Amino acid sequence: MIILPAIDMMGGLPVRLYQGAYESAAQVADDVLKTALSFEKAGAEWIHMVDLDGAKTGKKENAQKIVEVSGNVSIPIEVGGGIRTMEDIEWYLDHGVARVILGTAAIENKALLQEAVEKYGERIAVGIDCKNGIPCARGWLTSSTCNYVDFAKELEKTGVSTIIVTDIARDGTLQGPNLEMLKTLQENVSMNIIASGGVADLSHIEALAQMNLYGAITGKAVYSGTLDLKQAIACGKEYHAE
Repeated sequence: MIILPAIDMMGGLPVRLYQGAYESAAQVADDVLKTALSFEKAGAEWIHMVDLDGAKTGKKENAQKIVEVSGNVSIPIEVGGGIRTMEDIEWYLDHGVARVILGTAAIENKALLQEAVEKYGERIAVGIDCKNGIPCARGWLTSSTCNYVDFAKELEKTGVSTIIVTDIARDGTLQGPNLEMLKTLQENVSMNIIASGGVADLSHIEALAQMNLYGAITGKAVYSGTLDLKQAIACGKEYHAE
């Protein structure tokens, strides 16, 4: 299982939210690039980046910081937040980003998602950010009308190969991932599943790895020191090897 350390950005700085609330934003590091380089040094195979300002406005608010990272690390970067058009997708992929994550666009613009998947294949992922089992959009500020399982099935039919699944109620809480929700998804779709939200320590990484998930995102746990990134990466590889 791949461990993807997260860098969420507001105003060009690395922050973390609590349960998706923008007013809870707390700066967790001094510099985005330094943080990314520290993750690479620790052995990370991927970095997960989110433009939180962009998720709210629908524009590439922190794009320059993101491509600064993609140009200075040797490991692949995936990016989400505010990516609503083919031009946005192409811009990121042309500027060194390995995978683009669609969230709001995947819910509100099925034609765009279809076009993106047909053109870029595995370089397009979809974020399923759930509150009480309902996918949310626009920086977690609005809700869709379908449940997460039905939405995931739709995505699979569209050709999406990777989904990032977040239980908003767990995000930034260090209370543990929603294993039941992830297990339900595993039983219903065969896409690569990246778990996000709630990871606090190595026991949570082990629980996710034992499920044979494709990946797990960790943010607050690494910044707060409750999870050692090197140990998490080693744990993910250990279970993957089995």
